[in-house]
Amino acid sequence: MFTGIIEAVGAVTSVSLSGETAAVRIESAGLDLSDVAIGDSIAVDGVCLTVKSLDVRLIDFDVSAETLNVTTGFHKGDRVNLEKSLRLDARIGGHLVSGHVDAIGEVADVIEYDGNRLLSLRFPETLARFLAKKGSVTVNGVSLTVNSVDDEVCSLNLIPHTLAATNLGDLQKGSRVNLEVDLVARYVERMLAETRTGS
Repeated sequence: MFTGIIEAVGAVTSVSLSGETAAVRIESAGLDLSDVAIGDSIAVDGVCLTVKSLDVRLIDFDVSAETLNVTTGFHKGDRVNLEKSLRLDARIGGHLVSGHVDAIGEVADVIEYDGNRLLSLRFPETLARFLAKKGSVTVNGVSLTVNSVDDEVCSLNLIPHTLAATNLGDLQKGSRVNLEVDLVARYVERMLAETRTGS
């Protein structure tokens, strides 16, 4: 479990394909690895991955075929957002994030204003029922508040801190991002679906 508050922005230094899976090495930048062990979980651009091995600043992960099929951000040279798993004694500054990506979205537009950026994000129709104004969504592992939702496009405001501390400042029109809907919205939808079907 994660919070969507990014701790460092690393970089993919190598991707070794083996059939439909991949071994990915990440340069961890400023992420403190002193309390990280083999088998721990780290969110990489919002994708929960298990540490296979690590060194002073390098972390190795195995990435499954399913993960490669439903996410983006695993190419050599990509800058990736990093967050260690949530400790029970930590503050939750964002919202509860599972690290299980629901879909890939696409940036429809980016508007600059007063040091902020307004991001218009196109999402798959299957996620529409989970997104609401003032609700939460995770974009490349970053916890964000939805400004508005119109058909299959939502708008998100990126403040200067978010732009500086994550890879969201790199986004341009056409960029692809990992999306995870809010866990609460997912469970509410499930309960409503059961009510509708009389289960």
